[in-house]
Amino acid sequence: MFRDRSHAGRVLAGLLAGYAGRPDVVVLALPRGGVPVGSEVARALAAPLDVFVVRKLGVPGREELAMGAVAAGGVLVVNEEVVRRLDIPADVIDEVAAEERQELDRRAEAYRDGRPAPDLRDKTVILVDDGLATGSTMRAAVAAVRQLGPACVVVAVPVGAAETCAEFRAVADDAVCAVTPEPFFAVGSWYQDFAQTTDEEVRELLARSRPARSEEER
Repeated sequence: MFRDRSHAGRVLAGLLAGYAGRPDVVVLALPRGGVPVGSEVARALAAPLDVFVVRKLGVPGREELAMGAVAAGGVLVVNEEVVRRLDIPADVIDEVAAEERQELDRRAEAYRDGRPAPDLRDKTVILVDDGLATGSTMRAAVAAVRQLGPACVVVAVPVGAAETCAEFRAVADDAVCAVTPEPFFAVGSWYQDFAQTTDEEVRELLARSRPARSEEER
């Protein structure tokens, strides 16, 4: 069990040591919970940190259960198993997706403070979250990042369901899950402190990771 997300990030960074010091590596954290994890990874690898905003599509009335996810570039990933099992109509998925796209745009603007998104062409992108359950959110992130022309996409999490982590080894170029406990239960079950990360904490961690501007840039 991890003490908190920062502790989890340090453990995960140790498993990603092979990517340390490489100029082509960019760490993209999925907000909000993935940012404290990604901050530790980026620091250990001496890599730039940014966010990649993805929004889970929660089943109405059971929002903790993902029926899919949306990401930048109009990407929509649907969890066909959940949709089929619960017989969720297409118009319900479209309605929830529209709402979440609005929140996606709001968060991306709030976190970036006017800064442009990083250029991912020919980069090795490490996508970090605090854990993988169904994987819907991360699948949307991988699909969206692929559209931006990276050389390599790596999925990295401190904890995940064994089956989901195995699936990502086919979806991404590399998938690193620090621990895959059985039975899995939920991501939060493997953290002593799983308090919600706030927008302000996300902005603070991103600001802390940016190099200080030179006098010429000021």
